[in-house]
Amino acid sequence: MKTTKKYGKKQDTALSMWVKLARAYTTFSKKSLENIRSFNLTEPQFSALESLGHLGSMTIGTLCTKQLVSGGNMTLVVDNLEKEGLVERVYNKEDRRTIIVHLTPKGQSLFDNIFSQHAKHIEKLASVLTEKEQEELSRLLKKLGTGLSGTK
Repeated sequence: MKTTKKYGKKQDTALSMWVKLARAYTTFSKKSLENIRSFNLTEPQFSALESLGHLGSMTIGTLCTKQLVSGGNMTLVVDNLEKEGLVERVYNKEDRRTIIVHLTPKGQSLFDNIFSQHAKHIEKLASVLTEKEQEELSRLLKKLGTGLSGTK
């Protein structure tokens, strides 16, 4: 819907960009989530496994920062992954107040098996853009995100 007459060209351009960004994110996210669910995981569980699989063991606090979720939510995610035998909590030897979460051998095996499949799925979804277009979109999205958050 054109809003130029009511709000002006600059606002119309910004609103149009926002709607397209939101719609593209929603569609891409839905298709990604369908793939994640095929592994019998929730999106937060998959994200936690992905972080631990790529970055290694970390505290729940660090995991929260990586996933942009609250401590309570991540504690529940880790609880459920632990029940499945995919992760384990270990007290830090230097500071017993700190608990480190790491993948168990079962969790590492699952990560190794599913992440490459998911990466291929994401590659297929993104293939509507050329590789150069994907790089340009990534650059622009990073510029938008860091510009809004005040980070560089």
